[in-house]
Amino acid sequence: MTYQVKHLQTGSSFERPDILLNELHEDQGWQQQHIVDPEVEVFHRMLPHYGETELHSLPSVASELGFSHVFVKDESKRFGLPSFKIAGASWAIHQALCQRLKLPKTTSLTDLASALKSSNDISLVTCTDGNWGRACARMAKYLSITCRIYVPYFMNEYTQSLLREEGADVRLLADGSYDDAILAVRNDSASTGALMVLDTSWPAYTEIPQWVADGYTTILSETNRQVADQTGGPSPILAFVSVGVGSWAHAVMLDLKSRNAQNKIVTVESEAAPSFKESLHRGEITPVQTGETIMNGMNCGTTSHLAWPAMRGGAYAAVTVTDVESHECVQYLQSQGVNAGPCGAATLAALKKFCSKEHVANRKDNVAVLFSSEGMREYEVPS
Repeated sequence: MTYQVKHLQTGSSFERPDILLNELHEDQGWQQQHIVDPEVEVFHRMLPHYGETELHSLPSVASELGFSHVFVKDESKRFGLPSFKIAGASWAIHQALCQRLKLPKTTSLTDLASALKSSNDISLVTCTDGNWGRACARMAKYLSITCRIYVPYFMNEYTQSLLREEGADVRLLADGSYDDAILAVRNDSASTGALMVLDTSWPAYTEIPQWVADGYTTILSETNRQVADQTGGPSPILAFVSVGVGSWAHAVMLDLKSRNAQNKIVTVESEAAPSFKESLHRGEITPVQTGETIMNGMNCGTTSHLAWPAMRGGAYAAVTVTDVESHECVQYLQSQGVNAGPCGAATLAALKKFCSKEHVANRKDNVAVLFSSEGMREYEVPS
């Protein structure tokens, strides 16, 4: 299968295959790049609704595709929210506010909230396709500070209402894409002094996105413990991870490649927003024009500057999936008791597609891990 992609800056269009084996993939040097800060998991244990999310086994899929095990890490209940995003947002916001107030990074959530009451007015500003904004708004609520969120034109009223229920001031860009929302956040922060909290990056903005990626290490530590418990020991992992701007995939690649250089990570994108895959085709970050997709959380046109080097060398392959393929896998996973939404189910769709092309040798010696990044949500069923 192929799809069309249009470069945002030049307007040039290209026809691409839905699977790309990455010629830039590397197996060396990962251990030197990745050091897990133990304070991250300590901090996460302070948050309301703390608890490990479930690792589901899919024995029928494993049997069908020839793997020893296929697992789905279900992020539909992370700290009381239906997405993994709060793991990164909470740590990044905590660290950024501690830095601004000159407090130790080990400051408790309660003490930080108290310090904010006696400080000058501090607010957060961000943008979102949905789950990131909700996570930022939840943290702002915990800390009793305000949060403005810019959202792209395709966000439906239901998703906007979820942000408002968290106390956020939602600003809809009637004709704006996700990349336009990023620009709006940058302009807002420059004019108001609000703390800009984004999971994407550019050369002058990397510290907070790095804290976001660091925050995701809690999920990965859990996953590795759970896989080892269910398989009886370490096994090479073939992981499938959804990509928006790339902060989550960045964290996955650093963690899994540093643990075992033979682990392989496959990125998954909607064919409506294949920004990372197109960047691999071009060998450099290449913004693309995005379309509409039920995989809203992946509908991003530009890969994060900070994430790009690790993703360029860490991705074994890049796969795009259609809305129909994602929806079919939503239905299957729901039937198996996995509360996956379209972005989460996209990883199963990519696994099936990748294996159908015989790109995985020695499957019986490998464990496939799918990261389901979000729970079920409202969307229009594709035809």
